[in-house]
Amino acid sequence: MPTYPDTVNEIWAVTTGEAGMANQARGLAEAVAERTGWPVVQKTIGMPRPWRWLPMHWVPDPLGKLSPDSDRLAPPWPRVLITCGRRSAAVSIAIRHASGGRCFTVHVQDPLIPPRYFDLVVPPRHDGLTGPNVLPTRGAIHHVTRAKLDQAAERFRAGFEALPRPWIGVLLGGSNRTMTLTPEKTRRIGEQLAQAARDSGGSIIVTPSRRTGEENTQVLAETIAGVPHQLWRGEGPNPYFGILALADYLVVSGDSASMVSEAASTGKPLYVIDFGRYSKRLARFHRELREEGVTRPFDGRLARWAYDPVDDTRQVADIIGDRVTGAA
Repeated sequence: MPTYPDTVNEIWAVTTGEAGMANQARGLAEAVAERTGWPVVQKTIGMPRPWRWLPMHWVPDPLGKLSPDSDRLAPPWPRVLITCGRRSAAVSIAIRHASGGRCFTVHVQDPLIPPRYFDLVVPPRHDGLTGPNVLPTRGAIHHVTRAKLDQAAERFRAGFEALPRPWIGVLLGGSNRTMTLTPEKTRRIGEQLAQAARDSGGSIIVTPSRRTGEENTQVLAETIAGVPHQLWRGEGPNPYFGILALADYLVVSGDSASMVSEAASTGKPLYVIDFGRYSKRLARFHRELREEGVTRPFDGRLARWAYDPVDDTRQVADIIGDRVTGAA
């Protein structure tokens, strides 16, 4: 009979290190920690070639195949393991087996292998994945919480107060595999934002991302120069959370489901900038949120409306907490 090491009351968030995946795994882990009181341990691993090319349930002895710079994965195993991203799925399968099923494994996003290899799979609903242990979410899992927003509000309020209200908060992404943000498109976005500020008597507070690019950021700066604004250019703390916490309106580029999901968790009027052609999955994501009254397309005009905040992360964390504490 095999013997299995005991688990400890910890929550591991394990990814291959990409910021989006790490944020999703950590965000869900922190939400489960609020529910259980268990500490979160964040780990980064690498799956080298040729193993990374295989379907992850085909990788033999995945814990022995990790790159030398990977964080240590060894018993005692955690009570909860949260992974995100295709290449981290192999270690989830291995730890579930090594713990004799005592470690509750959760995979965020579609693992691209049968869901039965995990205790729970949490994909966005626009992936179309179904199954008895699949829990689709309306948006992306994220790490925005009320406590973090309250802290950001205190940190950034003084820096925003010189600007006239309403504050129009802008989260600007950039090019991805199906969409390209050009200087011409950026100029048009800037013109619409400036018009919104003039019409409302308010101001613009913008944080671009690395994908925005310096050329596009400079074009935006020139286009909104004639209205009250604050544009983060990489110096000092990023006001991203401050914008989510304090803005009266949110305007988010549609290239990122994560940014839109984080903004939707606030319950504030949320406009989406459509600057290109979406993939089928992302188009479905936007279509469903618009049909549900969460978002509206941005055309330079502002209105007020209400919707229930999209809080998938907390809802999923409650389900996991019930499962692992025996409350379900």
